[in-house]
Amino acid sequence: MKRNWLRTIIGGLSFSSALFVFQACYGMPQDYGLDINIKGQVKSKTSGLPIEGIKVSVADRPQFEMTDKDGKFSFYTEWFGNIKVQFEDVDSTLNGLYSNKDTVIEHFTHAVDLDIKLDEK
Repeated sequence: MKRNWLRTIIGGLSFSSALFVFQACYGMPQDYGLDINIKGQVKSKTSGLPIEGIKVSVADRPQFEMTDKDGKFSFYTEWFGNIKVQFEDVDSTLNGLYSNKDTVIEHFTHAVDLDIKLDEK
């Protein structure tokens, strides 16, 4: 009788430990319904060429992405109503000087594709 209780307790602890290890290795599923993919390309308004090194960020969030050599960016952010996306030239004179620009996204589904043109200073 005593041995059955001990076996039950050890078996339960072993099963719980296995579940904990599985969760630690594979994690929990993400909340796919609350994220939005913001992607696009930043170009010069005068020349039409892509601009590398523009900081693309969501206002009031520490999250940002830098444009690549093709002027493209892509990131996921949490959906929380209207989203204000900021474009800043942080590399100064490396690719020329461009004015900062803000864009507000009001109506969207799960993905937004932006085509941004920046003015030269």
